Amino acid sequence: MILEPLRTLPGVIAAALVGPDGLAIESHGDGGDGLAAELVSLRQGMDRTGRRLGTGDVTRLSFTSERVEVVAVTTGAYTVGAAMTRGSDTRTAQQTLARLALDINLPRQEQA
Repeated sequence: MILEPLRTLPGVIAAALVGPDGLAIESHGDGGDGLAAELVSLRQGMDRTGRRLGTGDVTRLSFTSERVEVVAVTTGAYTVGAAMTRGSDTRTAQQTLARLALDINLPRQEQA
């Protein structure tokens, strides 16, 4: 399982690996499938913003809400992310996500 390293990290509630179609390739936790769908939406919005501002490809995104912190990284057309209990130290999750993104051995999809 690709997401296995995230399962043991303190504070991780859900994790997901999604492809460009928004379907979960793999998910973990009660909110994994919902996280997968939202990660695709978030990435599309950030990619659009990046194009308009001329900033290049978005490779990492994160946000904090009242209850959770979400961190995600991209590799090609794929996004891998984790939702964590608010107040959790996200540094280890961010490092783990970056390693997973490098290790993902999935076919690259051409982006439109």
